[in-house]
Amino acid sequence: MKITDLKIHVLKSPLAEPFAFSQGWVKQRSATLVEILTDGGITGWGEAFAQGLEPPEIAAAVIDKALKPLLIGADPLDMEVLWHRMYHMTRDYGRKGSVVSGISAVDIALWDIAGKFHELPVYRLLGGAFRTRVQPYATGFYRIKGQGEAKRLGEEAIRHFEAGFSLMKVKLGYGVDDDIACMQEIGRAVQGKPITLMVDTNHAYGRAEALKLGRALDEYDLRWYEEPVVPEDVQGYVEMRHKLSMPIAGGENEHTLYGFREFIGAGAVDVAQPDLGSCGGLSAGRHIIALAQSHGVQINPHVWGSAIAQAASLQFIAAVPVAHHSLFAQEPVLEYDRSSHPFRQHLITRPIQQVGGWVEIPSGPGLGVEVDRAVLEKFRV
Repeated sequence: MKITDLKIHVLKSPLAEPFAFSQGWVKQRSATLVEILTDGGITGWGEAFAQGLEPPEIAAAVIDKALKPLLIGADPLDMEVLWHRMYHMTRDYGRKGSVVSGISAVDIALWDIAGKFHELPVYRLLGGAFRTRVQPYATGFYRIKGQGEAKRLGEEAIRHFEAGFSLMKVKLGYGVDDDIACMQEIGRAVQGKPITLMVDTNHAYGRAEALKLGRALDEYDLRWYEEPVVPEDVQGYVEMRHKLSMPIAGGENEHTLYGFREFIGAGAVDVAQPDLGSCGGLSAGRHIIALAQSHGVQINPHVWGSAIAQAASLQFIAAVPVAHHSLFAQEPVLEYDRSSHPFRQHLITRPIQQVGGWVEIPSGPGLGVEVDRAVLEKFRV
């Protein structure tokens, strides 16, 4: 079997109501998808993670101009060989960012092809399923004005709970005092309910502010404190771990085994969060699992993309071992973005949904999902 073509689909959809995370205003949803065709009639789908403010055309150009010439005529089942070919041939101008995101999209699509070829779900090719369902956590609590939205965020927490979510991640990073006020309101709203919170500042603060916020949030018994400082400040992460009581999480802006080697090796996190659409795909995810396991660090992937990224992450989560085995070990959870996202809700024929507080991991061949081409055409640029 040989690769005959790579089709790149850039999708965009303006948001009726823009929202903010700590780094800026999100005015549209976007995605960079790759469709790999083979002479065996098998097609694979992958996605490059378009960060909240990242133009999706960047990764699309990488795939088209730098990666496609390396792949045409290759055997798509040589996933590891092709991963290293792509990485080595882009090393001098890649290693991070959108170049590795492009590699990620291609790699996910190759795994999708391999699963379809062997008529097995990807998690079987990764070594089997530690779990066949996963508990989702609601990501939300974005701002629509900026500051002073505590009451609305408390009400949002109740909506997530009524929708079946007992785990919730609160977006912070809008000023320490405003963050604390919002958490106080959310805490009052969920008091007495079986809800666990985590927070994510999207690296809005330096060390002093990150510590101040972390100490103020100690009473909430957080599952984790995500991206407290910028990804470049690895020693800042280490300081947070030493001086705060809650687990520290991060890694969505780190890439490949090489980046995570420095990040995890320094003792920066309790929970490592590679995003499959930017860390190097499922192949790199396997590398990072082995590294994290050797350091006793739990892997819990970041997910903010379309339904393709969700499906790939579910296959990955199925195959992630717990870092510290016990009868009642803490299991990985699925990030479930609750904000408006047409490419997640409608892109595949059977959308991924939580039912009764759980998400079932697709067991069909490959990623286990089928793209709705009508939706693809509707939003394709």
